[in-house]
Amino acid sequence: MRHRIVEMYLFGLQTRVISRLCSHFSVSRCNIFRLVVFFPPPANYMATPSEPTPKRIVVLISGNGSNLQALIDAANTPHLPSTTISLVVSNRQAAYGLTRAANASIPTLTMTLKAHKDAGKTREDYDADLAQALLRDFRAHTGGQAIPDLIVLAGFMHIVSPRFLSYFPEGRLINLHPALPGAFDGAHAIDRAFAAWQNGEIKGTGVMVHRVIAEVDAGDVIVTEEVPFLEGDTLEKVEERIHSVEHGLIVKGARTALGV
Repeated sequence: MRHRIVEMYLFGLQTRVISRLCSHFSVSRCNIFRLVVFFPPPANYMATPSEPTPKRIVVLISGNGSNLQALIDAANTPHLPSTTISLVVSNRQAAYGLTRAANASIPTLTMTLKAHKDAGKTREDYDADLAQALLRDFRAHTGGQAIPDLIVLAGFMHIVSPRFLSYFPEGRLINLHPALPGAFDGAHAIDRAFAAWQNGEIKGTGVMVHRVIAEVDAGDVIVTEEVPFLEGDTLEKVEERIHSVEHGLIVKGARTALGV
């Protein structure tokens, strides 16, 4: 009758503990219990490092979503490491950025100001409802994380109110704006900068990413990049050049804001 050999691999136990364990086992002709102890672990044993918890981003959009796409492409790459986009929020139902999010399997939320006004609600009501819905859906899709690590306004054509900002820690929101600090705040910044160049008032414009506060485009600046006007420029050429800069700067701004 063949002997049965039971091998128990015990890591990290002291020799005296092993001896006490062995005293409880009897050895017969039919059963041999062999304890093979490796202490310390084999030289080729490598502990698997734990993956860092990714920073979770929510992106707010209104239109085409090309800057959203830049973030999608950069997320969890060396350009924007240890990050994931957990939710995309739009204030327009027809925003193509929603399709970009769906193509990347990112959950979306749409809430329009018009629907609120049609229901007799105010802009302040809308901002409060939008913030609450954002947090509700974010928590549902992240297993309960309370607050996004970063909220990026990427072409979000709605000025958020202090009511909206009150739902989030200070500095948690950043905005991409196609102008340099203190120049052409608010809407139609590219058009106004182009007109100023045509009038000989400026030689260039630029793009910035800044923290969002109640004052429009006035929060602390995170990153900037200048965009010069060139001889023979048209508004379309300037817009194309600025959008190209935006795609890189929004990623750089998000990475700087997150500290990753």
